[in-house]
Amino acid sequence: MVRSMTGYGRAEATVAGKEITVELKSVNHRYFEFSCRTSRGYAFLEEKLKSYASSRVSRGKIDMFVSVVSCDDNAESTVTVNHSLAAGYVKAFSELSEKYNLKNDATATTVARFPDVLTVHKAPEDEEAVLQAVLPVAKEAVDKFIAMREVEGEKLYADVMSRAKTILGIVGIIEEQSPRIVEEYEKRLCDRITELIGNDTFDRQRVLTEVAVFADKVAVAEETVRLRSHFDQLNSIMSANEAVGRKLDFIVQEMNRETNTIGSKIQDAKLAHQVVNIKAEIEKIREQIQNIE
Repeated sequence: MVRSMTGYGRAEATVAGKEITVELKSVNHRYFEFSCRTSRGYAFLEEKLKSYASSRVSRGKIDMFVSVVSCDDNAESTVTVNHSLAAGYVKAFSELSEKYNLKNDATATTVARFPDVLTVHKAPEDEEAVLQAVLPVAKEAVDKFIAMREVEGEKLYADVMSRAKTILGIVGIIEEQSPRIVEEYEKRLCDRITELIGNDTFDRQRVLTEVAVFADKVAVAEETVRLRSHFDQLNSIMSANEAVGRKLDFIVQEMNRETNTIGSKIQDAKLAHQVVNIKAEIEKIREQIQNIE
């Protein structure tokens, strides 16, 4: 199934006494690129979540946000005092009081409010337990994320296949009209010779030889066959249950190559315009597959 590279997913739950929220979004990228932001103290989750995301997603620039908030008010924690820093503040208050004849009304509460005087230390987290609590929430978020990618992928699939159908219709016109180019060339050649010599008693075999050379030069049957083959591959790849974006890049390059060759051979203004239409549709397909995983 075709997936877009853009998507969004979010999930939240309370697991093992923790409120957990996982949110992720992505945009187009040639490869898999992952970045993760977590609540303070939970950076150990990042590598595990990257590994999990890469097992589910092949391409795209993914940003994940993980919030873990403890609901346990009785969780063990300790508070330590930075005595040297506190002593420094007390000394500074005393100096200010003496120098400027101010009342020194500093209290323990006053000193404690200054940065880094008090430090709260929570009990060490059981990293494995936290990971096992977060993973189910991450899975739900990724499931929603992928579901959105698949919905967008269906739209991309429909658009690409519609344009492929349009191109194949034009290819059919070129295949049907190509013999006419040779016939018109033969007629023009004969008319020109008749005009120059004043009668139609010229060597017909020589004319047929010249026409055969021209026909070989403008023949596009091989190119149209290969172009049709590329579209068969396009259809097969688009129907595969895997990441197909890179393969599609290659197929579109081959389509462009065959179309350019056809354009260089076509000796008819109307058919040349049809080749331009093919190239325009291939370019639109190329733009669309840049969004496919």
